[in-house]
Amino acid sequence: MAKGYWIGHVDVDDMETYKNYIAANAAPLAEYGAKFLVRGGEQQVREGHARARTVVLEFESYEKAIECYESIGYQAAKDIRDPVSTGDLVIIEGYTG
Repeated sequence: MAKGYWIGHVDVDDMETYKNYIAANAAPLAEYGAKFLVRGGEQQVREGHARARTVVLEFESYEKAIECYESIGYQAAKDIRDPVSTGDLVIIEGYTG
């Protein structure tokens, strides 16, 4: 079964409130077995455009990645994030070669 990934690109307007989102998303991410592969950090945009913050999470399956996003717990955390940030999020199935 292929792993699932969230790839997010985010511009944060209010980091203090965004920290509340980070705290609120911890429980649903743990519940669905999310593992952070990238969480902010230094980046260089070599082609195209990017937002200031990049986050990549790995899940045991594509289905788990979708279930986590659609969960009541994550949606409650997202409600905290939405007013203080602008972003793009892709849920993608991993390559199994």
